[in-house]
Formats: sequence, C-alpha cells, structure tokens
Amino acid sequence: MRRRFERLLRRLLRASALERVAISTAALVTSMLIGAVLVFVAGGFASCRVGLDIAGWTFCYNPMQVYYELFLGALGHPLEAGWHPLNFWMAKTLQQTTLLIFTGLSFAVAYRAGLFNIGTQGQLVVGSLTTAVTVLYAAAVVPGGLVGMLILIPLGVLAGAVAGGFFGAIPGALKAYGGANEVITTIMLNFIAVGITSTLLSWKFQDPDSSNPKTAPVPEYAEIPNIPYVGFDDSVSFSLLALVFAVALMIGLTWLLTRTSFGYELRTSGTQPEAAAYGGVDEKRMTVASMTLSGAIGGIGGAFWVLMVHGNWLKNVPALGFDGIAVSILASNNPLGIGVSALLFGTLESGSQNISTATDVPQELVGILSGLIILFVAMPEFFRMIGGRYVDVGNPDPARADGGETAGADGGEADA
Repeated sequence: MRRRFERLLRRLLRASALERVAISTAALVTSMLIGAVLVFVAGGFASCRVGLDIAGWTFCYNPMQVYYELFLGALGHPLEAGWHPLNFWMAKTLQQTTLLIFTGLSFAVAYRAGLFNIGTQGQLVVGSLTTAVTVLYAAAVVPGGLVGMLILIPLGVLAGAVAGGFFGAIPGALKAYGGANEVITTIMLNFIAVGITSTLLSWKFQDPDSSNPKTAPVPEYAEIPNIPYVGFDDSVSFSLLALVFAVALMIGLTWLLTRTSFGYELRTSGTQPEAAAYGGVDEKRMTVASMTLSGAIGGIGGAFWVLMVHGNWLKNVPALGFDGIAVSILASNNPLGIGVSALLFGTLESGSQNISTATDVPQELVGILSGLIILFVAMPEFFRMIGGRYVDVGNPDPARADGGETAGADGGEADA
C-alpha cells in the first residue's frame, strides 16, 4: 500500500501543467456533484410551500439554482438582460479577490523559501491597525485634497508593510537563531497580534463617537479612489486601482523570484539548502529576510483592507490570512497563479452571499458547498506540496530501491 501511494505521488509530482489543470477540473466537477446531492437531500428536511414532490416527499432546494447563484450570481448574472460589468456583485467578487491576492502572495513567498508562514493573519491585523493609526495622525499635519491623497495613501501602505514585516521577522529570527518551528511561532503570534491590537484600541485609538470597537475613520481623501469613468457600484468599497496594484505586485514578485540573485538564493535555500550553503548563501539571513518580506505583503493586505474596504480599523478582522494559505496552495505557490486562485475564492465568497439573498438555502449549507469545492480543488496541489518534500521524484519505482524488487511483486502490476 505504501509503495502504491508513493508511485501515485510520483506521478502527481511529474504531472504536466495540462494534466494538473485536468485533475483540478475533475476535482471541481466531483465536488459539485457531491454538493448537489447534499443540497437536494437537505431540501427534503426543510419546510417550504413549493418544491419538487417525489413519492410524497417534498424537496425544497434546487441544486441547479444554487450553483447558478454561486458562480454566475457572483458576476451579477451575466446571462440576464441588462447586465453591466460594473455591477454590485462583480465589485464584491473583485474586492475579495484583491485582498486574497495579497495574503496568498504572503504565504507563497515564505513557502518558496521552505517556510510555512501560518501567521499572515496576525501580520495583516497588525499592519491594518498601524495603517489606520498612521493615516489618522498624519492627516492632522498633511493638507487635504489631491496632495493629501498622494501622501497619505502611500504612507499608509508603507506603514502597514513595515508593521507586517516586523511581525513576520520575529518568527523568522526565532527560526534562524533559536531553531524554533515557524509553524508554532506564527500560530502563537496570531493570538498575540489580536491581543495587542485589541488592547491598543481600547487604550488609545478607540473612536470616541462610536460604541463599536473600531478606530475613527480616516479622511475620505485618504481612501483609495476609483478610476474615473470606471467606477463600480458605489455601495461596494472597491477600487480598480487596488486590483491593478495587486496584479503589479504579483508580476513584480515573479520577477524578483526568477530574475534576481535574491530570488535565486531564496528559492535555493528552500528547495536545496545544502547546495545553497555550499554556494555561500547565508541561510539565517535568508530565513529572516523571506519571513520579513512575507509579513510585509500581509501587512500591505491589511492596509488595503483599511484604505479600500472600511476606511477604519475594526476589531473583528476577517480571516483573510488563513484563506490566503489555501489560495497559495491551490496555485502551487506560484505568484502568477495566485491571481486565478484568488478569483475562484472571491467568486465563492461573493456567490455565497448572493445565495443567501436569492434563495432559502441556509448559510451553513452554503458554507459546506464552498468548503467542498475548496477542499477538492486544493487537495491535489496539497499532496504535490507535501509529496515534494518526502518523495524522491528521481526514483521512478520505489520498489527497486528496496533491493531490486520490481513492481510486479505487488501483485503483478507494472508502472505505466
């Protein structure tokens, strides 16, 4: 059984890009079929006036309608008359996509260096509060209007990056100089980030005009503006400039990782640490640097969450950092692929909210559908990621490494 599993992992690791797309597509179809059965069966236990009657049993939920709202509803129902691309649901989808690009890139950078940064959520939380506070205090001395916008927005993003980078450097230093496991330290720092920011909010930065736990709103001119004549629905806080910046960051990181000496050292230290050390790469310095860069990107995501979505810092920060882990894994930790992966997650998030308003399907069931899709689509890449660490791809048949046995010893089967 172990040999069969290892052979399966090898075939998965050697799969071409087209084969991996086919596997992901098959996984998506399978998850949708299972989800459709769950929706249909759950509808049999719900109460409704109109439904499908089968053998005296009324089924209230239509799986086809659910998936229609989940995927096409997230785009504003493009098949219906009067559809416009700058609609509410499209803006909602792209808003989530933009934020998830940042958190996905944060995890991907650390992983390419051989590190698991589970602390993107904490880095985002710290970066977002730092952004809000920095912009609020700077606005008192910076003039308003266009000048204020050109100063405060870059300043806020920079503040978020610095704070997130510092919070990411802590587990990097603990890993490099103390041998601490970065998975454990980043998970613990997530809780520390929540505690620190909540304490600072109640102690110093609480909005005096609100009973809700949040900071005062930043000036309107400090929020990321819409591109003229390309404005989305005003009821959704989304700016195409933010998405353009996120895509530019994807391209920039791809160039950094593949075309610079820093990127080469980062990737080599993650995939071939012995070769990197032989080539003179300072492993400790690279560990701290990669975690700092990863945390800085997470902090930038927090900055955009404040300056684009809310206009202030709220105590209940959504789990964008944890979602970014799944986004990155689905994209094989490839910066360019993260854009497509983030779009899928953004579609599921927006479509899930659309189902709740357009159908009677409970939110808990919608969450199960989204979770099934994410699980099935991401699982092949997860196995590739784990298998790449423990399976020798260069050995085509694990049985031959055990003293010359052949695959036929497993029951006459030969490797295809």
